[in-house]
Amino acid sequence: MDELRTGYADTTFTNGYEFAGGRGYELPEYPFLEPVELRTGEVAHHPVVIVGAGLAGLTLACALARYGVPAVLLDEDNTVGVKGASSRGICYTQKSLEIFHRLGVYERIARKGVQWSVGRTFAGHDEVYSFDLRQHSAYNLSSQPPFINIQQFYIEGYLVEQVQALGGVELRWHNRVTAFTQDAQRATLSVSTPAGDYTITAEHVVDATGCRSPFRQWVGASVTARKGDDRWCIADVRFTKRPPAERHTWIEAPFNENRAVWQHLMGDDVWRIDYQMPPDADPEEVSREEVVRERLARQFGADCEIEIVWVGPYAYRSECIDAMRHGRLFFMGDAAKVVSPFGARGGNTGIADADNLAWKLAAVLQGRAPATLLDSYHEERHEAARQNVQVTNRTARFLRPAEGAERLFRDAALGLARQYPFARQLVNTGRMAVANPYTRSSVCDSTGGQSVQNVSFAWSDGSTGVVNDLLLWAAGRLLLLVFGDPGRAGLARVRALVQAAPLRCVQVLGPHDRPGALEHVRDPQGHLQGACHVFGHAWALVRPDAYVAATGESIDAVVVEAVARALGAAGAAE
Repeated sequence: MDELRTGYADTTFTNGYEFAGGRGYELPEYPFLEPVELRTGEVAHHPVVIVGAGLAGLTLACALARYGVPAVLLDEDNTVGVKGASSRGICYTQKSLEIFHRLGVYERIARKGVQWSVGRTFAGHDEVYSFDLRQHSAYNLSSQPPFINIQQFYIEGYLVEQVQALGGVELRWHNRVTAFTQDAQRATLSVSTPAGDYTITAEHVVDATGCRSPFRQWVGASVTARKGDDRWCIADVRFTKRPPAERHTWIEAPFNENRAVWQHLMGDDVWRIDYQMPPDADPEEVSREEVVRERLARQFGADCEIEIVWVGPYAYRSECIDAMRHGRLFFMGDAAKVVSPFGARGGNTGIADADNLAWKLAAVLQGRAPATLLDSYHEERHEAARQNVQVTNRTARFLRPAEGAERLFRDAALGLARQYPFARQLVNTGRMAVANPYTRSSVCDSTGGQSVQNVSFAWSDGSTGVVNDLLLWAAGRLLLLVFGDPGRAGLARVRALVQAAPLRCVQVLGPHDRPGALEHVRDPQGHLQGACHVFGHAWALVRPDAYVAATGESIDAVVVEAVARALGAAGAAE
């Protein structure tokens, strides 16, 4: 390998990780295998090429493998994470966990990670805000918890193993893309490896390379960006004291010069502590071990024994690409947008990007939908990206307000929150991420665009199932849920539609209703109906990414139109 690696540059650190300290994390290393193109000299053509084996890229690769879509994933490194330097993202939302359940890696995440639902916010020594997400209707029905904290590289490693187990998607490590072009026939990528350079072509290319994506320049993509002067130092530590497994934040921490602090428990009994630093802080100085230990001692006491697993500086910024699709190229994850981490809206958004694009690529490549369906990826995920940038920017301004009106508002909000419960909603240390609604999508009706929680129901034999079981049974097709008895004529129309369209249908009954269809389930507590945002005798058209495309009451032409629209073929129903 040493001879092969001549001329192949190592992956470089970004975001100040060159100043990191601690013993770091030990991560798996994956072998470089010589691509077939180097052996044959031929230019191979692939349906999908994914560039970047981070959270978004691996989620997409695993989803495509589930749908049976062949793909190649290229990554310039030979491991997950940031070469073992950092735990990176740690908070994974219920929607992401539901996606991972569908992909077959959730159980491993649940065993390794830490579940939490309670968050508390302090100003000085006073608690000024708290929440329990299990009490919120947006979270309380799913089979998955509101949040699990786990180091990002664990999830990436689980996804790698699942992709390998499923087959159909080739993972190529130490394969760096050096150029990209596209035309009406294909996209072309130049790739550098330790064994030499080669060229491949693809129907579709997905850029999941992160915030320093070279593809932006190659296609001339414009970006709306905002760079602030907020500086932080992250410490991943183990220590002898045991705070509660809750999300604790301080807006004005007395042990951090009245600056903000975040405190979370992750897997392996490691705590993530984020300290806000002065805007002119020297990243190398704030990351020195003795400085970090002094900072931790002020918070937890000099008698607390501390093991520093990793420590490093970080600077937050926000940016959003103006178009998430450029011809055959799709941007996702941090390549499409970068947000401050407040509310866990970074990596979770990339996971949702991948889930959204995967079923659409599968539908188009497997002949179930026209290519126009792919346009809806930008419509839906760009709306989500802009929402998340907006929400996190508001939090950033609350945590580091400009002098004048912003400072006045924050001080007033904290003063009121100390005394009056009504004011506690004004305290903004991060609005926790939820599944973004789609209000501007050309493939969702005005009654659709909402996520469906992974709720439980009863199969016809009385055993328990969840929404993801139905989606896996549908195998990439749309799922029509018919609640109650639509009548003999309605059932006949459904049967005809199932024969004509890429659609599976299930009748959803109460505990004592008589079934009219062979494929039926029971919803004794009404959770499935509630998750689909309908009531009484109704129907809900659910997409493979567990979003409602449309709802209605009667089984008539509206259902046909909704199916066509959800597949990007609205004109075909007219």
